[in-house]
Amino acid sequence: MERRDGGLGALGPAARAWFSATFPAPTAVQAAGWPVLAEGRHALLVAPTGSGKTLAAFLAAIDRLVTGPAPEQPGVRVLYVSPLKALVHDVNRNLRAPLAGVEAAARRLGLPARPVRVAVRTGDTSQQDRRALLRQPAEVLVTTPESLYLLLTSKARAVLDAVELVIVDEVHALAGNKRGAHLALSLERLAALARRDPLRVGLSATVRPAEAAARFLGGDRPVRVVDASEPPRLDLRVE
Repeated sequence: MERRDGGLGALGPAARAWFSATFPAPTAVQAAGWPVLAEGRHALLVAPTGSGKTLAAFLAAIDRLVTGPAPEQPGVRVLYVSPLKALVHDVNRNLRAPLAGVEAAARRLGLPARPVRVAVRTGDTSQQDRRALLRQPAEVLVTTPESLYLLLTSKARAVLDAVELVIVDEVHALAGNKRGAHLALSLERLAALARRDPLRVGLSATVRPAEAAARFLGGDRPVRVVDASEPPRLDLRVE
């Protein structure tokens, strides 16, 4: 059941202020998804392309990173995994506005605020940038399933022991194939490495049956399906 506040009550004051000043209202997947994630539940968010799924998954975490205390030890806190390399770079660019916006909103509200760094790790990442990730880990890391595997099997895996949230995009492109099986193993290795079992959030526009995709995402963990999908809206005339 959708909350009367559109799910915004599940966010911190800085995130609420930025979102309300930027968008007219939450989308269906945001209104339904934010309360589930605020409860610390693993979730699969299913909604049409362009419905704000990625922001639904990221915004509460951005709010905590920006307004929360600086970590005692550096490390990746939020991990975004996409099977599509182009999406990796799109997400990196698209995170800049909410990160800067939530930070500015927090300062206007008199809340503590600090900048949060985002890094990208793919097969195209230069050796210089890979070494920089080891020396000074970004708190948000955007990567692919294959690069995550390489991170987990190298000395660089130490930067992942603080991960609290894993966002897996395009779940429908992974569930049921070899890349998905490979990623499922990496997610379990990450869970064993991290100080606590990271929250898992999957995103998909077209996945059926959603329950099977949720089982793939969670392994032996219960995963709440937040289904905000809708039939295509067609305006068809034959003349």
